[in-house]
Amino acid sequence: MTARLNARELTLRYGERVVSTRLDLDIPDGAFTAIVGPNACGKSTLLRAFVRLLRPAEGGVHLDERPVTGYPPKALARSLGFLPQDPVTPENIKVRQLVGRGRFPHQSLLATWSTADDQAVAGAMAAAGVADLAERGVHELSGGQRQRAWVAMVLAQQTPWLLLDEPTSFLDITHQYQLLRLLARLRDEGRTIVAVLHDINQACRYADHLVAMKDGRVVAEGPAAEIVDSALVKEVFDLPCIVVPDPVTGTPMVVPTL
Repeated sequence: MTARLNARELTLRYGERVVSTRLDLDIPDGAFTAIVGPNACGKSTLLRAFVRLLRPAEGGVHLDERPVTGYPPKALARSLGFLPQDPVTPENIKVRQLVGRGRFPHQSLLATWSTADDQAVAGAMAAAGVADLAERGVHELSGGQRQRAWVAMVLAQQTPWLLLDEPTSFLDITHQYQLLRLLARLRDEGRTIVAVLHDINQACRYADHLVAMKDGRVVAEGPAAEIVDSALVKEVFDLPCIVVPDPVTGTPMVVPTL
């Protein structure tokens, strides 16, 4: 397994509150990695450290053996696309304009908007299912529509790595699975996907590599078929369950026994 993006001996904290201590994690290249775990276990904090929104107290995150802190902002944004859990929508902005902001890392002081930018924005909106909303104000949209507009913005960056924090939030079940299928397709096209997901069954179905976290540490990682069993689910989520094959994909499916 190659991993051009990784964390080494990572200690993360907010003020005096320590979230993770000496955490190591490799992100497999060209794979779909899903990070699962209970609320407040450090999943979102870890993603924020990967994209340099949180400076580690100790250790560091490396991209191509170079600390991410050493990259100029635009250079890092051309490599790592990030969708936070609660993005703040600018006032009075249309969907097309929001998605267009994803092209910022590719712009220079002298460059003008190009045909390539138009194509990237149009392709991203189509992929995220918001092309018909292009001229709508983002503030007018439902929560699910707004989430898909933000996904389109990240897709418009056209980065080799996509890191998404709970990207299925606010989406109805159909759009959840459409988004996960899109991420799997991008993986098949050569992108590296990292997503924090709440639904462990969705993670098992779509991800190649599963990372289970609890209390700021990695409890287990690897292919879902190799690590997901009732003992792991009980340890991580404190949920009594049985694990059976998904009738469609054969991947592990967690069935609570409460």
